[in-house]
Amino acid sequence: MIEQIYTYFTIEMLYLWINIGVLPFWILIIFFPQSHLCKYLATSIFPVFILSAAYIFILYKAFLASFDFDNNFSLYLGLSNVSELFKDDYYLLMFWTHFVAVNLFIGAWILKDSQKLNINKVMLALPLILTYLIGPFGILLYWLIRIFYAKNFNLLS
Repeated sequence: MIEQIYTYFTIEMLYLWINIGVLPFWILIIFFPQSHLCKYLATSIFPVFILSAAYIFILYKAFLASFDFDNNFSLYLGLSNVSELFKDDYYLLMFWTHFVAVNLFIGAWILKDSQKLNINKVMLALPLILTYLIGPFGILLYWLIRIFYAKNFNLLS
């Protein structure tokens, strides 16, 4: 049974499941931000546990495939080193899982923060969609909206 599960979750299948797996959380965050389901699933620690488990499984598969983990530190040496790392499917999937997890975490934070400030949920749709697709731009747009609603500029809260 475990062998069947292991062989089912190839790199391509993991990539597919990670992408499909975050969609319900994003749908809850964007379209149903006030629901109890969103509160207890999407903005809780639950998605982090799921993505962490996927990340650990990817690390395990990479380890079994003799992935060179020491080479990961070369990403700080230059852009050419980063592009060399991205040629490896395991590294690419680790990076993608990291990216998806951070964007989902930021989306949940945006939702919780906006609820504290009573920001209109219609105003949140575009920043949340942009955070899902291109993280930093969505965060920037949310901060601009946040400044307007909070009527102050505070980088720390």
